[in-house]
Amino acid sequence: MKNWVEMKSRDSWELFKIMGEFVNGFERIGMIEPCVSIFGSARTEPSHKYYKETILLAKKIVQQGFGVITGGGPGIMEAANKGAQLGKGTSVGLNIELPFEQYPNPFIDEDKLINFKYFFVRKVMFVKYAQAFVVMPGGYGTLDELFEALTLTQTEKIKKFPIVLYDSEYWTGLMDWIKTTLLKENKNISPEDLDLIKIVDNVDDTVEHIMQFHTKNTFSPNF
Repeated sequence: MKNWVEMKSRDSWELFKIMGEFVNGFERIGMIEPCVSIFGSARTEPSHKYYKETILLAKKIVQQGFGVITGGGPGIMEAANKGAQLGKGTSVGLNIELPFEQYPNPFIDEDKLINFKYFFVRKVMFVKYAQAFVVMPGGYGTLDELFEALTLTQTEKIKKFPIVLYDSEYWTGLMDWIKTTLLKENKNISPEDLDLIKIVDNVDDTVEHIMQFHTKNTFSPNF
């Protein structure tokens, strides 16, 4: 019983650490111009076409006046931050402490690297300050961010913004499952929920979709 009480006491003190991460994130990211969050695998090598296309995508996004936010690590995240710097735009990295893979990449603006211990705090920062999500091919973490954004938008907890899946070939299996198993067979989503997702196959279509959306909508934090 004593150990249980001590553990619950530590839980209470943990709240101050969580609060500190929220305050730090809000204060630092809230001063940055509208951004696009780019997600994808940390395991993508620089020689891969996704890495090269992400550099070009991020470069073109910042040339349209947006900053770029990534998870701060290697792979697609590194490519996006690199592209943002090559385009002379804002390059933000929301790094997470992990036992493997994750380390800050060298293309994040020095004053815009923010380290997080808690995944859920970090996810709030991605969603709150992003004016679009571009989801490159990735794994569990990428899917986590994708479905978090879809859920919040579907339930109207945040305003609608562009959620773009890059490379139809990569995402076809997932989309087929959503359309058949989720929608047609079990009716666990509505037909209009499919409209929350835009699938693209090249950099220019991605940028065009984001810009078309924002010619009709004002920039603001999402909640």
